[in-house]
Amino acid sequence: MRRSITSLLHVGRRAPVPEGHSRRGLASLSEEHGMIRDMARQFAETELMPIAGDLDANHRFPAEQVKHLGSLGLMGVAVSASYGGSGLDYLAYAIAMEEISRGCASTGVIMSVNNSLYCAPIEKFGDEEQKQRFLTPFAAGEQLGCFGLSEPGNGSDAGAASTTAQDAGSEWVLNGTKAWITNAHEADCALVFATTDKAMKHKGISAFIVPTDTPGFSLGAKEDKLGIRASSTANLIMEDVRVPKANLLGKPGEGFKIAMSTLDAGRIGIAGQALGIAQASLECASKYCLERQAFGKPISSLFAIQNKLSEMACRLESARLLTWRASELKDQGANYTKEAAMAKLTASEAATFCAHQCIQILGGMGYVSDMPAERYYRDARITEIYEGTSEIQHVVIASNLLKEAQNTSCVMPTAPGHGKVPSGSSSPDLAA
Repeated sequence: MRRSITSLLHVGRRAPVPEGHSRRGLASLSEEHGMIRDMARQFAETELMPIAGDLDANHRFPAEQVKHLGSLGLMGVAVSASYGGSGLDYLAYAIAMEEISRGCASTGVIMSVNNSLYCAPIEKFGDEEQKQRFLTPFAAGEQLGCFGLSEPGNGSDAGAASTTAQDAGSEWVLNGTKAWITNAHEADCALVFATTDKAMKHKGISAFIVPTDTPGFSLGAKEDKLGIRASSTANLIMEDVRVPKANLLGKPGEGFKIAMSTLDAGRIGIAGQALGIAQASLECASKYCLERQAFGKPISSLFAIQNKLSEMACRLESARLLTWRASELKDQGANYTKEAAMAKLTASEAATFCAHQCIQILGGMGYVSDMPAERYYRDARITEIYEGTSEIQHVVIASNLLKEAQNTSCVMPTAPGHGKVPSGSSSPDLAA
């Protein structure tokens, strides 16, 4: 029987690090984080890699493997042990996400949604009763959650929710449709965002915990997707769905804040997923080029192949360090919005690049399902789209950079002999 994360760490736990001392540098992992990585890697290599192609080809949800993830403590990695989780940090979560996704990216996103998008906001914003009922069994892997923000008419414009929740005394009545919802067909509960006060625009959005067996709640057909095909993606349809007032998460009007906070953390999880795909692509390409003969020698000796491998490795390692940095900032309680966006952006683009180059190195073998390269490419593409497209990540990064610049005192350099350029005027050189 496999040990859970918590039992594994209890056996090998070292003395606590004195306050004020860093646990590690970004260049290496602590002993505990290394143990988590090894455990997740072993699970991925023995239980996911051998069946990942079959899961993908048959669009089959990995129910048994997801249950095993729960028993290992990986469905609530950063959730407090008091609520069924492993009580670890976000670096541990990012590491586990990479290893699981290296084995099967579909299983990775199932794990990510339950951890980041469902459990995390309920632990952060929920009351004690909500945590006991709607968090504990989900963090323990006994039940599965999903996150209902996107709609058929909005994606990146998260503040334009057309789903409504009407106050009906002791209940809220929800009507509307949520789109592109991962885990839709297997979820026991959904975190749904709905407009409670249209006049307040994004400040009039509230968050609700909705059990999927509630009367009036139904599901659309499963989407036939390019990648991550072992996970279900479908619409959540609500027609006069009545939930108790106690199922409101946070206060009325806090939904948009809850959603944005949740997505910040979720981007670390998706960065981890993307890193797993990128790592798997690099390993596949490296092993293949050592065995493939051309011109009387292994193609690994060709400069063109070496150049591709080098570029893949550089992009992968750069993205991994950004992901670890975002995780570390979150664990320290610091603002990490910009860094999470950077991690998600660079890791998702590294995944697509590495998968693309993997196919190029494999040539014709990369284009057929006999090898996993084509699956890596299909799986990688979604990482640049969900939980904020790459374009949205650039907006988040730039807006935070500009905010930092406004709050920083600095003197702009000027050329010798020229004074400070007045705001809105031409530069002295051009005006002369």
